[in-house]
Amino acid sequence: MGFIEAVEGGNTVCVLYDGVPTWGRRAGDDILLESGVRLPEAEARYLAPAEPTKIIAVHLTYRSRLEEYAARPPAQPSYFLKPPTTLNGHRGVVRRPRGTRFLNYEGELAVVIGRRMKGVAIEDALSYVAGYTCANDVGLHDFRHADRGSMLRVKGQDGFLPLGPELVPASEFDPTAFSLRTYLNGEVVQEGGADDMIFSVAYQLTDVCRLITLEPGDVILTGTPANSRPMQPGDLVEVEIEGIGRLSNTVEEWQVDLSGPGEQPETSANTLHVALAISEEEAERMVERGAGV
Repeated sequence: MGFIEAVEGGNTVCVLYDGVPTWGRRAGDDILLESGVRLPEAEARYLAPAEPTKIIAVHLTYRSRLEEYAARPPAQPSYFLKPPTTLNGHRGVVRRPRGTRFLNYEGELAVVIGRRMKGVAIEDALSYVAGYTCANDVGLHDFRHADRGSMLRVKGQDGFLPLGPELVPASEFDPTAFSLRTYLNGEVVQEGGADDMIFSVAYQLTDVCRLITLEPGDVILTGTPANSRPMQPGDLVEVEIEGIGRLSNTVEEWQVDLSGPGEQPETSANTLHVALAISEEEAERMVERGAGV
């Protein structure tokens, strides 16, 4: 059973079974795999419930986030790409490289495409969606000085996109009326939803597919509300969307050495401005006096 067949059968999960990614669905305390095998849910190693050729994320779509940064509303959305190697699953580990400090959570609604989409009108856009799931668009802002708008180092590292726990079919979820919460160690740290979005899900899909052909399994990340902040090793971060479920991940220190060729992590003014949501002027002052460095 492939991705499309799995999604058409209802809420779906993807787990690693005998070393192979396998589709299934929750059945009480078990996961019923496509082969008929029942796997205890508590023992499941979840994978991302999508098979994208590409992952497209939007920069700013929530009013609360614009207000937090005192930013001017964009006339149109802007986007960046995350490689498929960023994919991570429910209960997976998010690793913060040694020597870095500003690893932020961003709770989001993820859209998974169900059929090839190119040049589709806005009134038809949602009919091309296979399903929806929770996402954490993790960002390492110690590289903010190096990436500008590309976000390759900030958002593109391995495991920086947990998705899950399951994919809810498009017919069972309304992207025009949803609420989202992010929890850090059990405390609500982000709240938002469709009413807070400047650019709707349908608008974003229509905008992107004017220029880029979206294939089945591709993922669109639709933005995050205010209060994205750094996580620490040992933290539990969870993204909950009503009607989908709660995606849970833990943060660990990763003993990897990032030294070598290329840009190195740095606590720049842009790092502090974005990671801590402080003004650019205050961020500059902090760097000048060595605070936060």
